[in-house]
Order: sequence, then C-alpha cells, then structure tokens
Amino acid sequence: MAFGFIPKFEQVVELNELSPEKYLAIALKTAENLGWETTNVSNTSFTAYTGNSAFGKDSEIHLTLTTEQAILVSKSLGSEMFDFNRNRKFIERFVHEFNEIHSSLSEDDLAAVVTNYQDFIVASQDDSLQQPNTAFQGVKSFFFMFVPQGGYIATPIIININIVIFFLMALSGVNILSPDTESLINWGASFKPLIVQGESWRLFTNIFLHIGIFHLLLNMYALAYVGLLLEHRIGTFKFTVAYLCTGIAASIVSVCWHSYTVGAGASGAIFGLYGVFLALLTGNFIDKAMRKALLTSISVFVGYNLVNGLKDGIDNAAHIGGLVSGLLIGYAFIPSLNKPGRKTLNYLTLGGITAFILLLSTIIVALLQDDIGIYDSKMKIFYNQESMALEVFSLPKTTSKENILFEIKERGLYYWNANIELVNQVDSLNLPDPVHLRNKKLIDYCQLRLKSYQLMYKAVAEDSNSYKPQIEAYDIQIGKTIEELKQQ
Repeated sequence: MAFGFIPKFEQVVELNELSPEKYLAIALKTAENLGWETTNVSNTSFTAYTGNSAFGKDSEIHLTLTTEQAILVSKSLGSEMFDFNRNRKFIERFVHEFNEIHSSLSEDDLAAVVTNYQDFIVASQDDSLQQPNTAFQGVKSFFFMFVPQGGYIATPIIININIVIFFLMALSGVNILSPDTESLINWGASFKPLIVQGESWRLFTNIFLHIGIFHLLLNMYALAYVGLLLEHRIGTFKFTVAYLCTGIAASIVSVCWHSYTVGAGASGAIFGLYGVFLALLTGNFIDKAMRKALLTSISVFVGYNLVNGLKDGIDNAAHIGGLVSGLLIGYAFIPSLNKPGRKTLNYLTLGGITAFILLLSTIIVALLQDDIGIYDSKMKIFYNQESMALEVFSLPKTTSKENILFEIKERGLYYWNANIELVNQVDSLNLPDPVHLRNKKLIDYCQLRLKSYQLMYKAVAEDSNSYKPQIEAYDIQIGKTIEELKQQ
C-alpha cells in the first residue's frame, strides 16, 4: 500500500482599514461563532480546531498577522491522503463569517469586541494550559486510530486484532522482519495443500496475519484510511461483514491461482473494502458533489497498488479477488443502504452475502485438486514397483536360467517401463518446478535401469560375459543418478 501526505490550504487576506489588533479580535469572535476551539492565542496569532472526527481534531486552522495581512492556513489532522477541498471550505467559511461580523459592527461595538478579546488574549498568555503542545496533539491524533468511537468502531478493532496477533507471533519467536514459511503456516497462513486436506479455516485466519512488520504497517495504514471513509457510511456491521467476506474471497482466488504459495495479510480484505466503496461511488448513494473527487482518488489509489502488485512476492491474485468481490458486495449493499429503515432487507442482505461466500468457498475447496497429495500417492506406487523390479538381484543362485529370464522380462523390464509411464503421468500435474526436475531425473534413472536389464537379459540368454563392461558402465551411471536424486 502507498503512503500519502498531509493536505492543507493557505490563503492571504489583506487587512485594509483594520489594524492587526482589531482583525485579531474579530477573528477570535469568528472562531467562537463557528464553534471552533482556540488555543495558543497571542497578539499576532492563534490556532483553532474545527471539530472532532474519527481521528480526533478534524483540521487545524492557524492565523498569523503581519502589519498588512492575515495568513490563514488550514491543515488536516490524523491519517489521511486527501481532504476533498475540506480545508479550502474551512477557510472560506471563516472568511465569510468574518466579513459578516465585521459588516455588522459599529465603531463602538468593534471597540467593545477588541476590549473583550484583549482580556481573553492576556488570560490565555497567563494560562499554561493554553500553551501549545504540538507533539502531544500529534500523539493524541495518532492514537485515535486505535480507539473505537461513533462511526469508527469495526476499523480500530480489526486493526488492534491484527497488531495483537503480530505481537503474539513476535513473542513466540517469529522474526518480525522476515518470518519463515513454517512459522506462518503454524500461525494459520493460507496454503493450498493443507486447505485441500481439510484445513479450510486458513482461508479466514490468514487475513489477520502479516509477513513482517512493514507489511503490517502498510496494511493497517490503508485499512485506517478506508475505514475512515467507509465505515460511517455503511455502518459497523456491514463494514465487518465486507472485511471478512472479501478477505475469504481473496483467499479463495489466491489458492486457486497459486498452488504452493503461502498466503498471509489483510490486503485482500482491504482491497475488498475499496471495492465496496467504488461500487457506492458509481451509484447515487454518495452526494454528487463529493462523488467525483472520491471516485478519482480511490481509483488512483487502487490502480497504483494493483500495478505495484505486479512485482514478485506480492499476491495480486488476492488483491484482484478482494476488489472484485468487494464491488459485488457493494452493489448488493446499495438497496438496503437506500432504505435504512427496512431492517428485514438489511438482515437478508447480510445473511445472503455471508451464506453465499461460505457456500461458494466450500464448493471451490471441494473441487480443488490436491496435486501434491496425488503425486505422493503415485510415488508410493513407483517405489513399490521399483522394489519388485529389483527383486531380480535377490534370486537364489539355484534359480534356473528360464526363471531368471522370466523375472528379468516379466518383472524387471515390465516394472521399469511401468514406472516411466507413471512418472510421465504425474508430471502433467500442477507441481513445483523442483518436483518437475526430479521427475526428469527419475525417468533418466528408469531408462538406465531398462538398458541395464536388457543387457542382463542378453547375457543370460546367450551365456555370455561380453556384456559385462557395458552393464558395469550403466551401473556407474545409475549410482550417480541415485546420488543426484538424494540431493534434490
């Protein structure tokens, strides 16, 4: 996932006939009328906060006065990448309210306002509680990410669960930068061979695991951002269902696409939430004035991360699976969102989506082929046939010539040919590249055995030792091949 920047908007206003003292007094009254909290008040500046959001203070407005100008800056607080012109609107509201107040004041009224706010400025400068502590404000704003509150409940809970699980993994000894495959599988990562063998719960548990601390931080940032935008619009319950269902859908697509990749991470579910949001933005659920800006920013964000996902080591199949399932779920949400009073419709929607995802997952897992399991069972047959072919070397010395020839032909040659056919069959399975290389080596081994047995058959049939050097040469090659197979 990608990081953003802190949005802000700045405007310079001429004081004209107003002195800095009068402008400051009217500006403080303006902030009061707008319901903004002021702090850090001096003779030439103050800071105001516009209100509360899921991440604490919505925006910080800073006013600085010179002898001729007022510099107004509105800056977003908390973790977000885009303000969708919110900071510009705060400045516009301030300027409009300021002008309304100024035009309504007589000279006597203005003098009273100046006197009143001059006393306030003096009191503010004497009160240590009014002094700024920007470091504290930043920390406070940061920790709002993890605190459930109105319209922002499921997101911090999910974030906290992911962090706690990562912390427990670290305490158990798992490497926090680059955890090994075995550790991830032990903690519930997705792995197709195990899922096919009955561990379907991995489709769920893997969406709360992360492959290192940087993977965790990037995903939690993206989750907090989409949670801030989406959860209050669709509700906590729908948000939770969307996260879990798109996460499972992403896992299913991943195991269908990657046979032997160990999967972990919330990114599939996060892409699912972005998919839900995109679906809402393509309809009429969100106000038209905001829709275009949101649609552009979310599309850019999703597009960038999908392109970035083409790099090695990133499970783009899960991203795409989450995004597509999120779009479908988002469209399914729209009827109940447009009719919030219809509780039955809401419950049917959530129940139907959950049941559909679980049923589809069950069917797909049942249809998945465990190629590794099939390969292992076929290899047991291979080794059994190999043992029967090698029984030729265990024949008693009193065995007749006819029986020796029969054993070489009907058991030895037969089973080596059967093993070549068996390996060719299993090589068509979807297997890791090292297994395909091993299969080629097994075929070479069987072919060397065939050639050796054919010479043995001739030597016995003709009562001749002339084939002995060739047989010994094949035996040397067979020994080397066996050693190479042991090293694979």
